[in-house]
Amino acid sequence: MLNVKLLQPVKVVCTDNLGQTLTEICQTEHYRRPLVVTDSFVGSMALVTGAIAMLESVGISVAVFDEVKPDPLSGTVTDGVAAFAEHDADSIIAIGGGSSMDVARGINIVRVNGGSIIDYTDPAKPIAHCGGMIAVPTTAGTGSEMSNALVITDEQTNRKLAVLADPAVSEYAVLNADLMLTLPPKMTIACGLDAFCHAAEGYLSNLASPVTDAICEKVMFLLYNYLPRAVADGQDREARERVMVASTLAGWMLNNAGTIAGHSIAHVLGAKYHIVHGEAVGYALPAVMEFVAPVREKKVREIGQILGAVFPQNAPCEQVAIIASRAFKDFRDRMIGLHPFEDYGISEDDVVSNAQAVVDERFAGNTPRTIDLAAAQQLLREFGKR
Repeated sequence: MLNVKLLQPVKVVCTDNLGQTLTEICQTEHYRRPLVVTDSFVGSMALVTGAIAMLESVGISVAVFDEVKPDPLSGTVTDGVAAFAEHDADSIIAIGGGSSMDVARGINIVRVNGGSIIDYTDPAKPIAHCGGMIAVPTTAGTGSEMSNALVITDEQTNRKLAVLADPAVSEYAVLNADLMLTLPPKMTIACGLDAFCHAAEGYLSNLASPVTDAICEKVMFLLYNYLPRAVADGQDREARERVMVASTLAGWMLNNAGTIAGHSIAHVLGAKYHIVHGEAVGYALPAVMEFVAPVREKKVREIGQILGAVFPQNAPCEQVAIIASRAFKDFRDRMIGLHPFEDYGISEDDVVSNAQAVVDERFAGNTPRTIDLAAAQQLLREFGKR
């Protein structure tokens, strides 16, 4: 079977004028009744309200669904499908972070295919093509504007569940760095770490290939060099734009290289303890790097080199892993200033008690070493260690 290693169906537009670009897209695609999917804060931003006003000034009827919350629930998708039908919408403009993108993608899947979004967490469930989604990220981390994935919390079980749907990727991704200039430092850190971990985990994944490796290396390089600047000065537009591009490329890599155990851990712990996702993957990555080093030593060394690490000549694998993971911790804790995991007040025993759920999480299987119960316990013991 032909194994295609790189696919990119999303039309990417970089713009300095959000309203004009959205108007041009809607006019090009003959969309007359878009539903804007967002949260209440982003929906009130001047850039967003101005863009909606420009759309309406040329006769495009816009409805706004602004009920998205962090760690979105399956019921929010259900409510959004109802809003889409009530407006008799023909397209979706998702404006926001990963939660808004996930809800919008879920709405698009259900409005085309029917049923409940939870139905599509079954990989065997077919999904027909879902066109008409325009994604406008306001954070630089999730890469959801390019991704084929969405993560939703099942209200019945309180578990985070993933849907992978190539037919539901965005039709357009619209990148405007101005939307990110007021992003607070804490959110800039968490989002940037999410993007970095998308690239690092994709680089180490069983699904990686030479073409995805080259892009993942560039993403990590961009984030190492520009994320500290964006954290230090949110108005640094060059840094914001470079971080935004890195995040978008990392989101693209999600479709082509996937993620591994770090994201499994983050999904499990995030759903249970409400740990910010980007922080969770950042807390998880050092142990994951050390765990896969015996079978990915060259790549773990490369990650360390991108992060400024220097390795002794002929260093053994164990030393390479430790030096590389320490380099990431230095980037995470000193250079960009992620707060300590201890701030969450969750004991190590509580964290380790989730080992079986990590084993069962769907992305764990992409890890180049087997994640059994003992391995999951080992990774969880090291979670958040500085």
